[in-house]
Amino acid sequence: MNPEKRLEIFRRFRQANPHPTTELEYTTPFELLIAVILSAQATDVSVNKATRRLYPVANTPAALYGLGVEGLTEYIRTIGLYRTKAKNVIETCRIILKQHGGEVPRSREALEALPGVGRKTANVVLNTAFGEPTIAVDTHIFRVANRTNIAPGKNVDEVERKLLKFVPQEFQHDAHHWLILHGRYTCVARKPQCWNCIIADLCEYKDKTPLPEKAV
Repeated sequence: MNPEKRLEIFRRFRQANPHPTTELEYTTPFELLIAVILSAQATDVSVNKATRRLYPVANTPAALYGLGVEGLTEYIRTIGLYRTKAKNVIETCRIILKQHGGEVPRSREALEALPGVGRKTANVVLNTAFGEPTIAVDTHIFRVANRTNIAPGKNVDEVERKLLKFVPQEFQHDAHHWLILHGRYTCVARKPQCWNCIIADLCEYKDKTPLPEKAV
């Protein structure tokens, strides 16, 4: 894909959604961090349902740590892998309190040292909470990057490197959100809605999905 196409793709994304953000509900960097940890292999909807009950009770490292694993489990048992996540969250709170003065660290290395936090989670926090131009590659972004040919790669690390290289700098801060929303609602896994896509004429996917017969 040539640079002109990529530029126009992100221009259209920006025109359609000038201020994209995560669908996870949060008010502080800490709330976002915990929500992202909980969202691994779970939907944002399920996480939001749990944190709407949890955060009014405990939304700081000290308060969450005070719940303990068992106490936290009662709020998040509707989320997949909740037992492991409860242990990771409590240990994360302990480290933040002991090593970072109760504040979410702003460096990738410190974030990735927290239990349950990998590169993708660190990228989300750095981008959404702290405004860094990072691009967290999840399954949606990996699919969109490869299917459209914006930044094809064999694995998430390769796709991330190519996105950071190819996405025009003015769009890098918001690229993560545009791509994930596009993959979640339009460029879906089984039958992409190519007939309802704002970048269909720029996308280099060869097997575009035709308009369903019922809609014709």
